[in-house]
Amino acid sequence: MMHYRNGREAKNGDMIVQLEGGKIVAVGVLHSATPGNDYCNGQIAPTQPQPTCACLCDCLHVDDLADLLAAKQLDARPAGM
Repeated sequence: MMHYRNGREAKNGDMIVQLEGGKIVAVGVLHSATPGNDYCNGQIAPTQPQPTCACLCDCLHVDDLADLLAAKQLDARPAGM
């Protein structure tokens, strides 16, 4: 079974964010992922058209999201991965 950092099952068609050092580096839809390999597996199709109107009450700064990830211990890969 393919899975994400937090253990949730991964499926092609999922909306995902890619993390690096606790920061978001990509957002999009997972495709071309193959079961049996969690590393370098699949592609991210970008979904964010440019520009997009920002209603700030619906937004978070990426540093604040990184802090939330750290609080849940999701800011780094699990040991052995």
